[in-house]
Amino acid sequence: QVQLVESGGGLVQAGGSLRLSCAASGSIFSFNAMGWYRQAPGKQRELVATITSGGRINYADSVKGRFTISRDNAKNTVYLQMNGLKPEDTAVYYCNAEGVLVSTHRYLEVWGQGALVTVSS
Repeated sequence: QVQLVESGGGLVQAGGSLRLSCAASGSIFSFNAMGWYRQAPGKQRELVATITSGGRINYADSVKGRFTISRDNAKNTVYLQMNGLKPEDTAVYYCNAEGVLVSTHRYLEVWGQGALVTVSS
């Protein structure tokens, strides 16, 4: 199948920056979109940013102007650059990929293991 491995989480002070990475590996997967979601303690998982295979990008209003999503198709990797971090950004960030598994032509959605981002005041 496909696996997503995340890295780059950590502890940072308010106003600081972090960059998350998500690398896909395994079966050949034709991606329609990849994105980042986050879940704070006691809250539901929410969309942060998505990017399609064609380069179209969507951000949650709460992160517009501060976060940037990008991808490197050759490396099968998606990134989330987070600047101007706020305490309310504290959450577990999950990478997501959706598309078609080439070997079977079946639609597939895959999640990363999660990366904890903690922003102190």
